[in-house]
Amino acid sequence: MPSRENPPPARRDAHRNRQRLLECARRAFAERGAEAALDGIAREAGLVVGTLYRHFPTRLDLLCAVLEPKLRRVIDEVAASLDQEDPWEAFRGLLEVLCSAQAGDRAFGDFLARRFPGDDRTKAAHNEICAHAQQVLLRAQGAGIVRPDVTGADLLVLLWASDRVSETTQHVAPSMWRRHLHLAMDGFRASNRLDLREPAWDLELLNRAMNVPEAQGH
Repeated sequence: MPSRENPPPARRDAHRNRQRLLECARRAFAERGAEAALDGIAREAGLVVGTLYRHFPTRLDLLCAVLEPKLRRVIDEVAASLDQEDPWEAFRGLLEVLCSAQAGDRAFGDFLARRFPGDDRTKAAHNEICAHAQQVLLRAQGAGIVRPDVTGADLLVLLWASDRVSETTQHVAPSMWRRHLHLAMDGFRASNRLDLREPAWDLELLNRAMNVPEAQGH
C-alpha cells in the first residue's frame, strides 16, 4: 500500500492538474469575471477541458473552489470589525475590507452582487457577510454616527458602484476607487445631512437590477 508521503504518480498528477486549473482560473475569473471561458482556463493550464470537468463538474464548482480561501479571509475580517471599539472605525473598516476585496477581482465583485442565485454555498457566505455588515451598520446608527435612513441595500449599491469604478480605472488608476469610497462614506455621516429625495432600495428590486443571468453549469 503506498504511503501518504508518497502518493502514486496518477494521484500526484491529478493534484498537480487541479492546482494548475485553480491558478489559471483564479487569474481568469479575476480579470474577466464569473463568465470567463472554461476552455480558455483549461488551455492556459495546458490541459483539455475534459480534465477541468473531471475536477470541477460545473462552473460554480470551480468558482467556489477559487473564491473559498478569499471568502473565509474576508468573512473573518468583516467579523473582526465588530470588535472595533469605535463604531465609525468599525463601519469604515467594514466598507474598506469589502471594497478592497473586490478591487481587481471581478469574480469577487460578481459574488458580492449575488450573481450566483440558487447555490447554497455562495448564498451561505453572502448571508454571513451581510449579517455582519448589518450589525456594524446598526451599531453605528445606534451611536448616532451614521445617518438613520441608511439601509443594507444602500451599502450594496455602494459596493456595486465601487466595483464598476475599479473595473473601469484599474489599468490607469487602480486606487481611484478609494477616493470615491471615502467621498461616499462621508455622505453616510449623520451630521449635516441632506434630506434624501428618493426612498431606500427595495431588496428585490436591487437584486433584479444587479443580477445578470446566473452562471451556467458548464
